[in-house]
Parts: sequence; C-alpha cells; structure tokens
Amino acid sequence: MTVRSETENTGDMELLNLSSLDMDSDAILADTIHYHSRMLGRRTVRRQEHFLYQALVHATRDRLMERWIETSNLLQGRHGKRACYISLEFLMGRLLRNALLNLDITEQAGEALGRLGVDLEDIHEQEHDAGLGNGGLGRLAACFLDSCATIGLPVIGYGLRYHFGMFRQRLENGRQMEEPDSWLREGYPWEIERIERARVIKFGGRVVRIRDSMARTHVDWVDTHDVLAIPYDLPIPGYKNDIVNTLRLWSAAATDEFDLEEFNAGSYTDAVAAKNEAENITMVLYPNAETDSGRELRLRQQYFLVSASLQDILHDWVLQYGPDLGQFANKHCFQLNDTHPAIAVPELMRLLMDDHGLGWDDAWKITTSTMAYTNHTLLPEALETWPVALFEQMLPRVLEIIYEINARFLSEVSLRWPGNLDILGSMSLIQETPEKIVRMAYLAIVGSFSVNGVAELHSRLLQKGLFRDFAGLWPHKFNNKTNGVTQRRWLAACNPGLARLITGRIGPGWVTDLDQLERLKPLADDAGLQEEWRAVKHANKARLADDIHTRTGIYVNPETLFDVQVKRIHEYKRQLLNVLHAVHLYDRIQRGDGDGLPPRTIIIGGKAAPGYEMAKNIIKMINNVAAVINTDPAMRGRLQLIFYPDYNVSGMELICPAADLSEQISTAGKEASGTGNMKFMMNGAVTIGTLDGANVEIREAVGEENFFLFGLTVDEIPAVMEDYDPQSIIDTDEDFARVMRLLDNGHFNRFEPHVLDEVLEAVRDTADPWMTAADFRAFIDAQESAGMAYQDQQHWTRMSILNTASSGRFSTDRTMRDYNRDIWGLDEIPVNTS
Repeated sequence: MTVRSETENTGDMELLNLSSLDMDSDAILADTIHYHSRMLGRRTVRRQEHFLYQALVHATRDRLMERWIETSNLLQGRHGKRACYISLEFLMGRLLRNALLNLDITEQAGEALGRLGVDLEDIHEQEHDAGLGNGGLGRLAACFLDSCATIGLPVIGYGLRYHFGMFRQRLENGRQMEEPDSWLREGYPWEIERIERARVIKFGGRVVRIRDSMARTHVDWVDTHDVLAIPYDLPIPGYKNDIVNTLRLWSAAATDEFDLEEFNAGSYTDAVAAKNEAENITMVLYPNAETDSGRELRLRQQYFLVSASLQDILHDWVLQYGPDLGQFANKHCFQLNDTHPAIAVPELMRLLMDDHGLGWDDAWKITTSTMAYTNHTLLPEALETWPVALFEQMLPRVLEIIYEINARFLSEVSLRWPGNLDILGSMSLIQETPEKIVRMAYLAIVGSFSVNGVAELHSRLLQKGLFRDFAGLWPHKFNNKTNGVTQRRWLAACNPGLARLITGRIGPGWVTDLDQLERLKPLADDAGLQEEWRAVKHANKARLADDIHTRTGIYVNPETLFDVQVKRIHEYKRQLLNVLHAVHLYDRIQRGDGDGLPPRTIIIGGKAAPGYEMAKNIIKMINNVAAVINTDPAMRGRLQLIFYPDYNVSGMELICPAADLSEQISTAGKEASGTGNMKFMMNGAVTIGTLDGANVEIREAVGEENFFLFGLTVDEIPAVMEDYDPQSIIDTDEDFARVMRLLDNGHFNRFEPHVLDEVLEAVRDTADPWMTAADFRAFIDAQESAGMAYQDQQHWTRMSILNTASSGRFSTDRTMRDYNRDIWGLDEIPVNTS
C-alpha cells in the first residue's frame, strides 16, 4: 500500500494500490476463520451458529468494500449527475445470498464452509430479515437499488435505520398478535457507521427575521430542539460488474446523551428524556397513526429522513464544487418514493434559502428541476395529510414555505381557471376544513417536474381521476413507469433449481437481460423440458411444505395444487374473496360434489396494520375456516387452507418458487401495480386475477389463454355501484347462498358467537367499495377453470413455462432504464463485464 499526501480538494489522505482480495475458496475460508476467531473470539466452529454467519459476512463485505471504494472514487472523479432515491422503506430481506451471487462466489463460499463441516444454506438461515419496510413499496425500492447497481446507474438510496421492524406476527386463537421485531439485537455486520457525516435536524422553536446592514432580510429558525441524524451505509452490489452503490440509512440520536446536572441531582428520568425522545424517531417502522402521538412521530420520521438526506447532498456539493449552486440541478435528481418524502419540497427550499442564501426564484427553479414524485396508490384515503397545527408546532419554518408555495401556485391556477373558486379549493395545498390540513401529495406534484404512476392502468386512472386537475394544468409532468422485480433475487437466488434449468437451455444471459427468457417459448412443448420443469416445481413445493410444517405443525402435500395469495392484508386485496372460495370448495366436498376437483392447498399469508381492525378480523376468519377444514376427515387429501404466519421477504423466497396458482384478485382500480404478481409469474406460477394494476400488462404479455381472468372492470364498477344489492346476489346464487349460510350459522365459529359478524356484514354492505359479492360468481368460475386446467399436467406445465418466458418486461432493469431515460438522465457507470 502506498499513500499520496493530500487529495486536491479536501486535504484528505488517500490510500492507493490496495491489493485485491482473492475470490477462491481458500481465501474465503482463511478470512472467515480470521474473523471468527480474532474478531469474534470463537475457538470452535459449531453448525448453524450466528458467529460463523457474521464471520462470513465480514469476509464477503471486505470483497465488496474494495469495489465500493473504487465505485465511489470513480463517481467522484467523473463529476456526473446522480439520482437520490428517498424512501421511508427499503425491505432488503437477507443480504448474504444476494451478495455472494452478485460477487459470483456462491460456490466458493459453499466449498469453504463445507471444509468446516457446515452447509452454506444453514448459514443463510442465521441472517435476520432487515426490518426496514412493510410490503411492496419497500421491496420495490430494494429491487430498484439492485438493478441500478447492475446496469451501472449512479443512484444512492436514502432511508431510515429502524431499530424495530413493523412487527413479528404471532397467532393466538387465530388472531394476529404483534411482537417487536428486534432485528438488530445481534448486530448487523453489513452496515458501516459514518459518524463523521452526522447532520443536525431541527424541530419546534420559532422563526425570526433579521435585517442586515444592506437592508436584506434573513430568516432564522431558533430555539429549536435538535436531533442528530447518524448515517449507516449498506453496500449494494451489481451483478458481476464490480460496481457497488450505497444505501444510506439514518439513525436518530440526541445531540447530548443526557443532562449530567439533572442526573447528579437524582432526576434520572428527566436526565435522559431528551435522549429517549430523539431516539424514538427511528425506533419503530410506522408508528400507529390512529393516535396523536403516533401521527406526530410519523411526521417527525418523514422530516428527519428528508432533511438529513438533503443536507447530506448539499454538504457533498459544497465540499466538491464550492458554495455556487448554479449547476446543482444539472447534477442531481431526487426521486420521492410515494408521498412519505413529499416534505422534501419545502425542506430543500428552506436549505437553499436560509442556509445557502438563495432567493425564492432561484431556489424554486432548483427544487422544481430536481424533484420527481412516484405515486403508489389509487385510494384517496391513502394520500397523506397532516394538520396545519401539527406543522406549526413541529416545523414552523417549513409551514411558512408551504404557505408561500401554495399562494404562488394558486395564482397560477387562477390564471388557468379565472374565477373558479371550486377548483382553487380542490387544488389548494391547504384543505380549508375546520381543522386545516396540508395535502402532501399535492405538494409533491406542485414541487416536482415529473409525476409517475407504476402501471399503465394506474397512471391512466391517476390522470383521469385522483389528479385530474393537475394533469390538466401540467400534462407534461405525468408519465408511467411500470414496476418490476429483480430477477437476481427473485429467480436466480431464490429458485436455483429453475435457474440452472433455464441456463442449461438458453444460457446465463437472462440474469442481466430478462428478455432472453423469450427463447423458452419455442421449447414450451418440449417433453423433456416439461418433465424437468415439473421436477423443479415439485422440489420447491416440498421445500415450502417443510417450512410450513416447521412454522405451523401442519403437513401439506406437495402433490396438491398450491393456490397462493401472500401480501399485506387489506380489504381491497380481497383475501376475503379467497376465503369465500375456500368455504365453497369445502361445501362442495361435504355434499359429495367434489369428485372433479383437484386436491388443493390454499396458502394465504400477510400482516394487518396494528390499527386496522377489519384486516385483523379477516385474519381471524381465515384461521377459523382453516381450523375446520384442516381437521375434517372428509377434506383429507382434498383440501387444506393454511395461514402462513409472519410472512416476510425470506418467506416469499420460499413461497414464490413453489406456487402453482398466483392469486392477484384485488378490486379493479384499487391496486396501483403489484409486484408479487411479477415474482410469481417469473417463477412459473399461472395468475388468476382481475384487470387491475400490472395484471393488465401481465395478461397482455403472456396471452389471455395463459391467464385466468375474472371480475368487474374499472369502467363497469360505477354502474354496478348505483344500485348495488349484495344480498340479492347471494339469494340468486345457490353456491353463494350455501357459503353464507355456513358462515351465518356459526359453522366456523361454534364456540365464539358473532366473532365473524363484522366481516359478514361487510360482504352484504350495499356501499362495499371492494365489490366482494359482485365478483364472487366470476371468481368461482375462474377457479373452476384453473382446477380443470391443472388436471392436465402437460398443458399446465406449458402455461407455466410460457409465464416465465413472458416475464422479461417485468424486470426492474427495464424499469430503471425507463426512469433514467425519461426522468433522471444519468450517465451509466462503465460496467466490468469480464
């Protein structure tokens, strides 16, 4: 190693000529043993131990670190544009398997551990899922980062380092019980603390204005309660290209550990109160917003994230380019992942004006040239709003800026629609209700140069419905970027058997160019491929069956049709419709009408938000129905219903390779995109679904003959809602009536009277926006068709192969290239493809 005295701009010492670490099994074994003994202090190796996992992570991280530093140096030297992906969630899952795959050392690591008498798969099981997200939003962000690194886009992720994830789900008498997800309890060897990059975040206080000797007014935010934001960096490796990008997660800490005078005086609680209040900001993912304290904490989290991240970027700019911000917008783009980071708009304005001395017009030009907003919902109630009073108390300076943005925006609206007070009120960033509220989605739209939906249908509905007036004012802002998933994790890593089979037939190029899967289409009728395809699927089903038995004590038969719906529990995703179908099948078998039905295992998994009582009641209903079905001798070998507990990323990595039928049955017009549907398709599951979200594009890609379609369309629902009468639908459908009689008569809750009443009332509700009863018959018929198709295994395997072969457009590699082409405009990092 040699040392150059000083770098040109910063005066930092720069280390050069570091020798590269070897990638063979001998070197990996030596480094793993080194960390196991000399860092972790272990004298002997034991199977399935967490210390050996940590040692292997450190050995792997060393190899990532070389490439991480090289990538950082390369980007700094190129002076190019970069994108910052700001998200309240990054659902990373486990990192070791993906890191080994992307470094191309899985085989070497397995061989090294084998010489210690340890299986690599056992070590993978020692890793806790990083509790940094809840569902599709956070997992999408993780897939985005993987693809950006793989295709060579200079993108940094910014998020929060939650000490506790959403929660660990436990079932008690069929009810969801929440336990803290202490995923950091044994440390997290992937992260690098960057204490030197800590930032100060302001809360509370008051705003003062000072006139200087030149009669210029300066705004100061004073008497604030300050919190430190400490960054922890995670490496994000590209696939076999020596590029490692960064995910930077902020952790909250007090500016002072505690008040020593209070402590010495005996007021121990008061002494550490400030420390505890500060650390609470990143203590838990998504505090319950049903309480005032929970809502306040959520807003604190959102502001903490964006202020720390924007300060970080501006600090780097000044360090590299000096105080002149004239070219800042040409070098940066901030992608806001949903409405949570929308407060970045006024916060960047504040930093540019108050801390960097820009005037309003210059600051607004930079802001509106760098902010881009992705919307992830069609549900109006899911668009975040915050009380003005809460803003005034917590973020008074930010609120001032929001009001100024609104005043200038409404002036523009009034020029477009003169004298139209209704449209002024409907588009205002401030909703003038008795309790005034800030509309955060509107703020994001006004402050951004790009607004995108995440599926073709979703983007169209946003422009025609939710954001119609904004699209009328600024049609050039709106665009679509259909979501995807990364095939590295969701096929190559989680389904190695299928990955090997595909590679053996068409070569390995699909791992970085998923469109190459199209080359499987001419082979879909190949008897040899079909036989191998079924063998891989059966092995995956057996693996999932073992996992289900470990989790629940229930054995499921891999020979049955695996009918799967795993996702967040929500009324619009219609797990309830799935359960009604399970009761229908139960009824048919009970009355001797099940001879033509294929043996079926229905698997439902997901978590309900702690404050979402209806979702929790649906979980209770699923488990009550399952308890009856799974203990009825008449159902043995014919029908099972499983609720998969504590569903997470690692669970999905077992489930999606094993699924035969993928349930994507949300009410049309309610799901923005869905990405679980893409993971299942990529792994050869056949979809049963509505024309909702990305289902539309999936069906278009695979062909209608390889997709089981049912249900009302977006355009049909309004007419049905006009005189919607669920009870009439039930009364005129014998199968539906039988199902509801069983449920009404307490067959599934004999010792718990009325426990299912609220859910059953929802089915009969004439104002039910989820159209459960309206879609029942179509769903039953589509499931009947799916069951009949499954009986012909040759035909079913052909459909399975074609689903995988048609999944190329649903790679996040394509999604990221679309973002870059239309929004970011980044120059790709030269990729090492040797």
